[in-house]
Amino acid sequence: MSKLALFGGNKHISKPLKLYRTIGVEEEKIVQDVMKSGCLSGYVGAWCDEFNGGPYVQEFEKQWSKKFNIKHSVAVNSNTSGLIAALGAIGLSPGDEVIVPAWSMSATSTAPIFYGGVPIFVDIEENTFCLNVELVEEAITPKTKAIIAVNLFGHPAELRRLKVLADKMNIFLIEDNAQAPLAKEFGNYTGTIGHVGVFSLNYHKHIHTGEGGVCVTNDDELAIRMQGIRNHGENIVESLNLNPVNMIGFNFRMTELSAAIGIEQLKKIDNFVNSRIQISKEISMFIKDNIEFIQPPITRQNCEHVYYLWGGKFNTEIAHTSLEIFSKALHAEGCPNSFGYVKPLYNLPMFQRKIGLGRNGFPFNLSNIDYSQVKCPVAEKLLNEELIELLVCSYDLNEKDLDLMLGSILKVYENIHELKNID
Repeated sequence: MSKLALFGGNKHISKPLKLYRTIGVEEEKIVQDVMKSGCLSGYVGAWCDEFNGGPYVQEFEKQWSKKFNIKHSVAVNSNTSGLIAALGAIGLSPGDEVIVPAWSMSATSTAPIFYGGVPIFVDIEENTFCLNVELVEEAITPKTKAIIAVNLFGHPAELRRLKVLADKMNIFLIEDNAQAPLAKEFGNYTGTIGHVGVFSLNYHKHIHTGEGGVCVTNDDELAIRMQGIRNHGENIVESLNLNPVNMIGFNFRMTELSAAIGIEQLKKIDNFVNSRIQISKEISMFIKDNIEFIQPPITRQNCEHVYYLWGGKFNTEIAHTSLEIFSKALHAEGCPNSFGYVKPLYNLPMFQRKIGLGRNGFPFNLSNIDYSQVKCPVAEKLLNEELIELLVCSYDLNEKDLDLMLGSILKVYENIHELKNID
């Protein structure tokens, strides 16, 4: 049995794994076409033919709507911008509450603050890591305006149930679908089940445009309002006789270059997503057969998981070592991994110290919530003890590389006794 690299043995993976790259000759060619056209952005911030961007942006939106079977697609410069636009479009106002999961990227919780909204944190489900619907229902008050459901790591939240609940309570369901393009619940694409869905095209997602995002909806009014918030909406309110609430627009516009890349990336999305699914399933099968102290990701019935990352649950009692030490041992063998994801978002200083946008702590002065008292035990236990992640959207793993990765895990497992006495 070979000695662990952590204690002076040879690394199982001696060379860095190849990074995941999705940009090819097709993207290079279309970017050259845009450059030759001389139009790198086609927007004008006033009501005219160019209000919704140039030809590549509009073609990208058209193709995105076709792919995801949705009526309206609104290209933006990031998923964060898309969340802000979506919340503005629904009329979020100072003091309105927005239910958000405790676990996500920070923008999920900070986007409501742009309109004076107050985030209300809810714990997640133990196996899919998405919003716990029962806890969401308990958290709804007369002040609740919206629920933001995150399809975390590529697995759908219980979107059908959340949509029924939102409609019953006359509130909005917004999907943060940054990590889950082509995931499905009951045959429907995530991102298209709520009133608004927001996708990410950041460089480390399944497909990307460098930076970018897309908002989708079947609602005509929400679509035009998101288009307005994207592009100085204050200039079109009179022309279109829009409700002016939140129509002080931003510049969330996607460039023609990014849209052109998006057109080509969208053509490849099935292959890229399917490759991540296949890799993740092979990892899960290996773990299930060989490592008794890690539970592979669980996919809820009637769902399709697209694995932005492979997230397993580590059992410290069975392993007789900590998650952190196990992760360090894998790193020492050259196996890229992470553990714990992010701290629950209510731990951000802006919530713990109630740092607002004015001297009175706006918008937190509109609520009596004390974030220092918020506890989400499932998210906290996953952070501190359980979640181990293999970064399948960060590396371009061929069969040889995947075998090396799995071999490194097996090596650490077979030497697990060596880790028991590490502090």
